[in-house]
Amino acid sequence: MTTATTGHRGPPQPPLGVERFPLDTVCEAAKILTGASDPVGAMPSVLNVMSSFLGLQMGALALLDDKGRTGQDGEINPFVIAATTRGSACQPAGSGALPLAATRTVFRTGVTLVSRDAAQELGPDALPPCAPHNRYAFIAVPIREQVHSPYVIGVLGAWRDVEEDGYFTLDEDQRVMTMIASILEQSVKFRRLVARDRERLMEEARLALRAANETASAASSAPAEPIKGVIGDSPAIRAVTAQIHKVAATHSPVLLRGESGTGKELFARAVHALSPRRDRAFVKVNCAALSQSLLESELFGHEKGAFTGAIAQKKGRFELADKGTLFLDEIGEIGPEFQAKLLRILQEGEFERVGGAKTMKVDVRLVTATNRDLEAAVARGDFRADLYFRICVVPIVLPALRDRLEDVPPLAETFLKRFNAQNGMEKHLTPEAMRALARCQFPGNVRELENCIHRVASLSSGSEITADELACQQGTCLSAELWRMQSGEHSPIGGLATVRPPLPMADIRPAAPASSPQANAAPVAPAPADGPQDERARLIDAMERSGWVQAKAARILGLTPRQIGYALKKHDIEVRKF
Repeated sequence: MTTATTGHRGPPQPPLGVERFPLDTVCEAAKILTGASDPVGAMPSVLNVMSSFLGLQMGALALLDDKGRTGQDGEINPFVIAATTRGSACQPAGSGALPLAATRTVFRTGVTLVSRDAAQELGPDALPPCAPHNRYAFIAVPIREQVHSPYVIGVLGAWRDVEEDGYFTLDEDQRVMTMIASILEQSVKFRRLVARDRERLMEEARLALRAANETASAASSAPAEPIKGVIGDSPAIRAVTAQIHKVAATHSPVLLRGESGTGKELFARAVHALSPRRDRAFVKVNCAALSQSLLESELFGHEKGAFTGAIAQKKGRFELADKGTLFLDEIGEIGPEFQAKLLRILQEGEFERVGGAKTMKVDVRLVTATNRDLEAAVARGDFRADLYFRICVVPIVLPALRDRLEDVPPLAETFLKRFNAQNGMEKHLTPEAMRALARCQFPGNVRELENCIHRVASLSSGSEITADELACQQGTCLSAELWRMQSGEHSPIGGLATVRPPLPMADIRPAAPASSPQANAAPVAPAPADGPQDERARLIDAMERSGWVQAKAARILGLTPRQIGYALKKHDIEVRKF
């Protein structure tokens, strides 16, 4: 014990030669816990930091049982040992990692416990496992549900060998452990909320799908009726149509997933049109088209004078969609700050206008859409896990056009009819042109096909659109250029990186129509079922005969310039330039 000459007595000091780093302990613990996706899983590292920097031994973390059941011995709110210095594992409360009675006392009272002599005050069972002697102090601090809450969700405990270090540091040990518990409690609270939310939402999704399946099985076993505006009868489209019919009758949130151009807005309207809310409003918002500040005003509305330019009160899209359906397109593009604001209205169904104090309540069926990998965004921390579980209750994956090529002819005919009606024309596609379209991969999906039809119909000279007039036959196809620009996992447009490679040249060689110039030229021998080396040799031969002009080589082999480009890329053939 030390005394001061001024009459003020300072705190007891540890023996000379004992190094302690309390501030470093708190800093390292904060780094570990705030940077971990699973704070409980990171606690063994924190406990080892406490041991290395402070000398606290055999630290352990106890948490309430997630299931919240009554223990076998009649105790309410049983706990488990979630982490020790040896690792994180769900050990029973009586495993000896923490004194059972003392830990229960902290859970019940919410008061920090500091025992200077654990063996004498708490009993022999309160000593750490394999203790060489009985001179140990024990410290246990509560971890609360939130600040100042009486509800304790965990206990952080550790021992101090007072035979080596004495009692000088117990007060400081308690303060450091209390600070670490404060950092941990926020992380644990978030982890528990996400787990409960996910479990509840998954159960709601299961119940909704079960009810929809029962309703569908009780009705006719005939295939689902086609959805208005959805063109095609492929198995992929029929499967999506059946899902839309089932989920539309419920109130569960729907997440439409698919590449750009697959018709997510069309299917979102179908969910609304087939739901009990069909007579109410269908409101759509493109989240990628607005900044975060504008998006908040657009969704929640604002009061007069809330910001510069707010000359009148404005209702938000949530308010306009009350009792109806709200479609949030490109939901994966919203920022982290706005994700928290959106989460509240999805959880509670209430919000305030920007600049307002009155709480508004709404009843909205939410349909969202994205072409992003939300799971990867959650893993990176770019998208909140709790918001993900809120919107991804019933995910529906929309097929890419290349996965339903049998739908290309009816889609092309429909787009051409619309073009003719808008422009007062009577154009039609020849069978050869239709077959050429059916061989394309269409990384831009239905939207790209529509653009292709409008482009060739606008530029064609007569009422009959031939295969030679298509952009892919003239070497001006945008998709082919984007394919060449693609490298590795990087792609100029969303979804292009997942496009399957083109078919082998022997499989995609078209038959020359009788009226085409190729019919009078020397016949091209059919490609034998040879290996990649023979195919590569034939391709190089054609390129050399054409002076390394891809369009001429395409005519020699009876292919399109785009297919020649694919084949050159496939066989890693460098195009010579003269």
